[in-house]
Amino acid sequence: MRTIARGRTEKANTNRADWANIKQMLPFVWAYKGRVMLALSCLMLSKLAMVGIPVILKYIVDILDTDAGAPVAAVPITLLLAYGFLRFSNAGFNELRDALFARVRYHAMNSLSVSTLKHLHRLSLRFHLERNTGAISRDLERGAQSISSILNYLVFNIIPTSAEFLLVAGILYSQYDSHFAIIIFFTVLLYVGFTLAVTEWRMHYRFDMNAYDSTANGRAMDSLMNYETVKYFNNEEHEISRYRKTMLLWEEAAVKSQSTMSLLNFGQGAIIAIGVTGIMYLAAEGVANKSLSLGDLVLINTMMLQLFLPLNFLGIIYRALKYALADMDMIIRLLQKPVEIVDKENASTLKLDQATVEFRQVSFNYDDNRTILSEINFKVEDGKKLAIVGPSGAGKSTIARLLFRFYDVNHGKILVGGKNIADITQSSLRQVIGIVPQDTVLFNDTIFYNIQYARPQASEAEVIKAAKSADIHDFIQNLPEGYETVVGERGLKLSGGEKQRVAIARVLLKDPPILVFDEATSSLDSRSEKNILSELSSISRNKTTLVIAHRLSTIVDADHIIVLDKGQVKEQGSHQQLIELNGTYADLWAIQQKKKKTEKAIEALSSAVELSNE
Repeated sequence: MRTIARGRTEKANTNRADWANIKQMLPFVWAYKGRVMLALSCLMLSKLAMVGIPVILKYIVDILDTDAGAPVAAVPITLLLAYGFLRFSNAGFNELRDALFARVRYHAMNSLSVSTLKHLHRLSLRFHLERNTGAISRDLERGAQSISSILNYLVFNIIPTSAEFLLVAGILYSQYDSHFAIIIFFTVLLYVGFTLAVTEWRMHYRFDMNAYDSTANGRAMDSLMNYETVKYFNNEEHEISRYRKTMLLWEEAAVKSQSTMSLLNFGQGAIIAIGVTGIMYLAAEGVANKSLSLGDLVLINTMMLQLFLPLNFLGIIYRALKYALADMDMIIRLLQKPVEIVDKENASTLKLDQATVEFRQVSFNYDDNRTILSEINFKVEDGKKLAIVGPSGAGKSTIARLLFRFYDVNHGKILVGGKNIADITQSSLRQVIGIVPQDTVLFNDTIFYNIQYARPQASEAEVIKAAKSADIHDFIQNLPEGYETVVGERGLKLSGGEKQRVAIARVLLKDPPILVFDEATSSLDSRSEKNILSELSSISRNKTTLVIAHRLSTIVDADHIIVLDKGQVKEQGSHQQLIELNGTYADLWAIQQKKKKTEKAIEALSSAVELSNE
């Protein structure tokens, strides 16, 4: 039995190096170091003002208490103005800090998101074939938010509370009996120790919540992206059941997380209550025996409120910070995934004099258990057409992937223009090659955008010309919105043949010296196939062309044909030579010709029936 955890996102790492992760995030923050320093300065000024408020309040109370029944006017105007100024300063510097730090925080989120997407695009096809899109999108969302949360907690909560604690403790220690400072110190120490211990104990519930959340999101996205398949097999309830099972596990983890948080909150509240009660007992006793004034009582009480209220909130902040660090760790580990295909330090830019393609003793396997290609040798001369045929699983499409350098070969060399593709930049390599893939996936944008994607700077006239050459212009013109028609996610609003013609138009617009057609007409009807084959033949006349084909009738004009079987070249030659060889190719040709005759006979019979009915 497969477990429910199968296919979910990576589980959060409980042995994280949080400080190392934070250090890796610093470059995203330090781009605005001037703003960071100004924001911290505003923070310190606001805390000085905050601590100064109860000090001024003490003197006001003492003056009023000394002369009982005196009017408010008896209080020196400077004290009242100072009290109002400190209140204003505290609020003003807090808002200024927020305004200054907004650019830092959102720039860091922006930079991290862009860097992560850039890294994802640099990762190999191997990673993307194994990824769970929904889970990764959720990790990206939480990861980008985590850096904002961490900065928020550190700059707006932890650092201010720490600074306030030191200022309050310093005032109480210097102005009053040491017992006040000792009680505060031990209360805070016990509070922090209890918070750390219980939070670490209950963190695994949060890790499980994140993992199940990403898994559920991944499964939901997967079922929606495969909407038609779900409907074909009537498996809506199956998909809902899988989603529900994961969400039930998420619910259990969430309930346990909330229950243990309530326990933590109760313990924190009890510790603060005991500490505040001890402080107020000493203060009240001091007022009773005249060693402290009423103003001192007000000062101590106000400082306790200012200290313990944010300290109580600090428990929540610490938990949220731990969660944010767990979320950030997912992004860090994603950024640390090694890039499999990298350019050499001295990689050169490919400049083609002769658009030749050559495979020399190329062997390749995705893993050690299965060999895909074994010692493949062939060369396509400049302007010539080479076709690769063979049964499914023979390794035909892998050749196209290796040519684009989505993978590096295990043995041998691939040369383009006489240069080993391992020695040239990937960008310049892919610039000179165009492909019409077997499975065409389009962006959820307009038809115009999808064709222009091959050359974003292309004009409207060039896009329309490419569409006409691909025999799709008339179809587009008949759509209500024409070229501005949105094709839907993965191009689902278009048929397979329509998507393939958009892909052909796209490669025509790119106009590269080397063309790859990977089953380029497999989704087309006979009429469209005939029209497009004629056009493809015309545009590829002076280009180096590599055709991966299933229908042998589409490649009879190839200069050279290679027959692959189980990753090895079994036969090669021209169409006529291979027919005369009377081997695998001849057998495939005979089967397809017989099938073609049957299809024509059925078509003729259908036409005759229609005529007789008329």
